[in-house]
Amino acid sequence: MSKIVVSPVTRVEGHLGIEAEVQDGEVVDAYVKGKLFRGFEKLLQGRDPRDAQHITQRICGVCPVSHGLAASHALEEAFGVVPPENARIIRNLVLGANLIQSHILHFYHLASLDYVKGPPRPPFIPRYVQDHRLPDHQNDALVEHYLDALKMRMKAQEMGAIFGGKMPHVPSFVPGGVTVNPTQAKINSFRKYLQELQSFIDEVYLPDVNIVAREYGRRGEGDDYGLIGRGHGNLLAYGGFDLGNGETWLKGGRIVDGGEEVFPIDKAKITEDVHFSWYEDATSGLHPSDGLTEPEYDKVGAYSWVKAPRYDGLPHEVGPLARMWVNGYYVPEKSASAYAQGLSVIDRNFARAVECSHVAREMDVWLDELQPGEDVWTECEVPNEGEGCGMVEAPRGALGHWIRIKDGTIANYQCVVPTTWNAAPRNDEGVRGPIEEALIDTPVADPDNPIELLRVVRSFDPCIACSIHLIKPDGEMEPFRVV
Repeated sequence: MSKIVVSPVTRVEGHLGIEAEVQDGEVVDAYVKGKLFRGFEKLLQGRDPRDAQHITQRICGVCPVSHGLAASHALEEAFGVVPPENARIIRNLVLGANLIQSHILHFYHLASLDYVKGPPRPPFIPRYVQDHRLPDHQNDALVEHYLDALKMRMKAQEMGAIFGGKMPHVPSFVPGGVTVNPTQAKINSFRKYLQELQSFIDEVYLPDVNIVAREYGRRGEGDDYGLIGRGHGNLLAYGGFDLGNGETWLKGGRIVDGGEEVFPIDKAKITEDVHFSWYEDATSGLHPSDGLTEPEYDKVGAYSWVKAPRYDGLPHEVGPLARMWVNGYYVPEKSASAYAQGLSVIDRNFARAVECSHVAREMDVWLDELQPGEDVWTECEVPNEGEGCGMVEAPRGALGHWIRIKDGTIANYQCVVPTTWNAAPRNDEGVRGPIEEALIDTPVADPDNPIELLRVVRSFDPCIACSIHLIKPDGEMEPFRVV
């Protein structure tokens, strides 16, 4: 048996490490390690509640909109206020713009370099030795699309800034609504960007993902990425894009062990374990509304700053794959696809592109629903006491914010973010988290070039900056190589 250590894992957001035990060429055990403590929950205590939607966006520069939205929902529940229709729609449009740029980022600038051979210069090197399978003409096209995708991401950010004020870290989200009015000029400008992005998604992004899927998956062999990376098969989605009256455009639900039935979500069944995390054991097993973030570095047996969320005691994968399973969405009919709604590396990458297409087309509908001149904010005040919960879908999956207000300030704040679910360590009973489980049985041809492990991990699009809640200042850094 041999041990493979990759730390840090590059081309993910934040400081992530993995350890895998390999026997007879396959992974038999795995550990995913969040290497950073930030403590946003502690930072928020004692502050004006209206700071939350701005401060929590600083958790991440890739998906800040989702944090601003979750915080706004939590505050509105605590304040007892409902935003106007225009505000609801504008928030959906800004969230959609952020999702589009994030999904394009993941495939072209984070994941595709595991499959595409670029020229021998950065950012395409350094890299592990890879089994490049794409025909030359398709490989070269994807390299060109890498550059095109940079421009598309810029356009998605500019589109989101029309109603967000700026991107990232939008200032227009406030408790009670938004601070921007939807003029016809802004609607027209937004639509122009959206049409260009829709064309890129359907005519470039989806076909490119399909090319990679056909070369690396659905072959029924040991190195088939349509079979690698299954995980537990438990999928969770809160529901995303608010339609009002408690409804969401992307439905929420839960799937167990890859089954067909979609179960409803009961947020009371969410807990976080910390036995294998660097937090005090006394805080383990709490619901996020009562959650505590009390660091205990060097705790014996712990190996991650990521907590271990569980739903009804079970680990669950969140993200585009979970949302597509729960909602039954597939590729547009005009696009021949290798997507088969499975549980694998290929399915995660494909589900992200499928979702991107569906969201972009629905945003066109939402634009038509905006009413220039109508209200965008409902007046509200900070209560002396109150509690609220905001549960939304971030690009990477189910995101929840919980707030408790006392004496007009934040008494407690907890975030359970998508990568907390996916990159969770073992829970108190020793059950592996979703990425850890997805690594099991992954074949590794060369322990010195474990590209297979990174393909599994990057299919989840981890964001450790979101999931951890310090780098140890003393001692020497362990050597590492960037790949």
